[in-house]
Amino acid sequence: MDSACINYKDTGYFSQTVIDYLEDLPELRPFYSYRPDLDGFAALLKNKTVVADRQLLHDILLEQYQHQDNYPVEVLDNISLLKSPDTYTITTGHQLNIFAGPLYFIYKIVTAIKLSRQLKEKFPAKNFVPVYWMASEDHDFAEINYTHIGGKKVHWWYEASGATGRINPDTMRQALNQYKGALGIDHHAGELADIVEHAYAGFDKLADATRYLVNALFGQYGLVIIDADDHRFKQQFAPVMERDIIEQNSFKNISATNDKLQELGVHIQVNPREINFFYLQDGLRERLVFENDRYQVLNSAISFTEAELKKEISEFPERFSPNVVMRPLYQECILPNIAYVGGGAEVVYWLELKSNFDHYKVDFPILILRNSGLVISKETAAKITRMDLAPAELFKSADLIKNNWVKKHSEHTLNLTEEWRELSCIFEKIKLRAHKIDPTLANSAAAVQARLKHAMENLEKKLVKAEKINYHTRLEQVEHIKADLFPHDSLQERNENFGLFYVKWGQSFIDELIRNFEPLDFKFTVLTE
Repeated sequence: MDSACINYKDTGYFSQTVIDYLEDLPELRPFYSYRPDLDGFAALLKNKTVVADRQLLHDILLEQYQHQDNYPVEVLDNISLLKSPDTYTITTGHQLNIFAGPLYFIYKIVTAIKLSRQLKEKFPAKNFVPVYWMASEDHDFAEINYTHIGGKKVHWWYEASGATGRINPDTMRQALNQYKGALGIDHHAGELADIVEHAYAGFDKLADATRYLVNALFGQYGLVIIDADDHRFKQQFAPVMERDIIEQNSFKNISATNDKLQELGVHIQVNPREINFFYLQDGLRERLVFENDRYQVLNSAISFTEAELKKEISEFPERFSPNVVMRPLYQECILPNIAYVGGGAEVVYWLELKSNFDHYKVDFPILILRNSGLVISKETAAKITRMDLAPAELFKSADLIKNNWVKKHSEHTLNLTEEWRELSCIFEKIKLRAHKIDPTLANSAAAVQARLKHAMENLEKKLVKAEKINYHTRLEQVEHIKADLFPHDSLQERNENFGLFYVKWGQSFIDELIRNFEPLDFKFTVLTE
């Protein structure tokens, strides 16, 4: 594939806060630790304190992989490396979207893999392991039970409750058949169909199914997949859980940070609760609240005194699940992590968390905006070439693309810039003459000039509109291009599943992403077949 890069700010799809972070706005510096560049990594590696139990991490990961039958030696090697004090993780996380959800699920992992390789080149004495953190404790089933492929929505119709990682995918047959049908029979369709069939029909937990699917795609690159829904991991985190539930530190720290960020005009992504943990059992994941001097599990009869809560955390830490603002701290406590790869919204909400990390004396990782990409097929690329469109132009609205194209390619001059320059000179003479007769008449002349300027602008729009009609057939191509590359007027990566790209190119699709993505350049990548 050929690649071209454009600045994120030129796409119009990224928040000002993300742009400010990438451009090192001084006002944001108090909300993170080190800059997302090689100098930042060098400084962090020099000062990093690992609180994770490396041996325990190694042992649990081996157990989690023992039921998988397709993990390559690269994965085992990286798991083994985690025992070394010179090994660090580059982590990305995501929900357990069926069939890997939208493309950015794939892009997150590719970014982590590529960054791990680049850091190894820069710091050869250290080891860097890419990690995919499965959000197996998340309970929002409605966010993960569908995907879009080739313009079709594949939906898993099921009433689920509790942690999604524990759901049995045995009711997915209809969605599985629908997805495989959307893949067709060409090229690598059979290969991917076998992968998803084995994943969703071969395991009794969605977390294990997701591990199989992601491992089939990325295991050969050494990606390590972690499921933090484990008694021993939670046991490590238990002291923090107890303190935070009782003292409500995260609520105080993050609320204060959010006030400061709002003063800077930052749109807050998540707001903390007084207690930022759920109570977790099979089929149950409900918020924990403090009411009437007891810790109550909402929508249940379960409650605890403070003494009972401490005992429950000590004996059954796996029953307590961190919410969105505490999960990052949990992650950094059980992994030797130095970077987190996330989307724009994730980067912003991590900025809300640093004060809480500081409170618990846990190092804050370097925040990496995941790579974003636009994949253009040979057919669509041919249309773009015929229309003589540059990559950056593709991100503009269809109307603006059409207007610019007509102005560029019309045989007629469609702007009235020169004419208005001549008229402005005439009006300057008129205003001068009017002022000499009566100074108050200069304002009247200026008002006439403003009305004429508005009329000229409308006339210019009519000229462009008339010429667009003359080029109607050509300009229809713009609509086809936009519909193909920006489904639902949104980024391709936020809608389309990776499946049809894999059908067309197989594993080389992943290889091309790894080859072309540059995690520390922070540019939007346009890939053309």
